[in-house]
Amino acid sequence: MRRTARLLTGTALTAAAVGLSTAAPVYAGQDAGGLTVYPSSVVPGEQAVVTTTACGEGGSAAGDAGAVGAGAFPLAPDADDGETTGHFEVPPSAQPGTYEIVATCGAAGRKVTGDLVVTLTPAAERVYPRGSVKTGVGGALGPDPVQTAAGVAALAVAAAGGTWLLHRRARGDGI
Repeated sequence: MRRTARLLTGTALTAAAVGLSTAAPVYAGQDAGGLTVYPSSVVPGEQAVVTTTACGEGGSAAGDAGAVGAGAFPLAPDADDGETTGHFEVPPSAQPGTYEIVATCGAAGRKVTGDLVVTLTPAAERVYPRGSVKTGVGGALGPDPVQTAAGVAALAVAAAGGTWLLHRRARGDGI
């Protein structure tokens, strides 16, 4: 029984190792044939452009932006770089959120997806936070250098006193 279990476990581990070694690695920044949506963040009423290399050179595709309310749109092959490109307009009634855009390659029938983020503020008008946050904790170079120096002095006195007491105890003088 024990020998059979070892044999089955060894066989399963070998099969798993072979399966892992034959899988092609995908690295960050490598185009895995997905759907690229540009710009990735739009406001309602703007146009979005989608591109993919998944359909092959000269391939066409049918796009579907129904999730955001734009419906179907065609993707045609580019003459320059082997990509398939299409565009659609995000309807003015689109609500903020992340929507999945789908393209189905004509010949292969392969489906690729990409995400489109709908916001209410155009990218040029977005205000990003800057500066510091007032948490009340302060820092090493906080607003009051006198309090910082007093804290450092208190820590130094405590460390020196602790060392002195440990030294006395080690000598046997007691406390």
